[in-house]
Amino acid sequence: MLTFTLSAGTRLDLMSEQPASAPRASNPPVSTPAASDLPAGIAAALKRDSAGLVAAVVQQFDTNEVLMLGWMDDEALQRTLSTGRVTFYSRSRQEYWRKGDTSGHVQWVKSVALDCDGDALLVRVDQVGAACHTGTRTCFDGRELDAVTGSSS
Repeated sequence: MLTFTLSAGTRLDLMSEQPASAPRASNPPVSTPAASDLPAGIAAALKRDSAGLVAAVVQQFDTNEVLMLGWMDDEALQRTLSTGRVTFYSRSRQEYWRKGDTSGHVQWVKSVALDCDGDALLVRVDQVGAACHTGTRTCFDGRELDAVTGSSS
């Protein structure tokens, strides 16, 4: 496991059971700046989708409640790692948005981890107010699907 501690005190853990792959060129969205201050080791570990984005699962740090899913490019991740507030890249609006700037429902970063494949982030936060734009605590509240459940026995 590689651990990066950034100047803002945010910790990023990189865990992988796979050998590190060669650095890939970023395929950022149109409005992404050409260069990001994201450390090269982190940028090389990311596996982005065709739009240059990585899924970011947001979880409440003290209850482990899954709050929402957002998308980040290199710049959004760098802003998240360096400011203590979560920044996403909006696929529909093609712009950055910092959670809570308009709603007041701020997400204070507690830690950020990259999954073993490099294609998803886990952002642990202290959520202030609702995480969902609909006003619910999480983006999953009241949206359960019928599913056959399994058992370990």
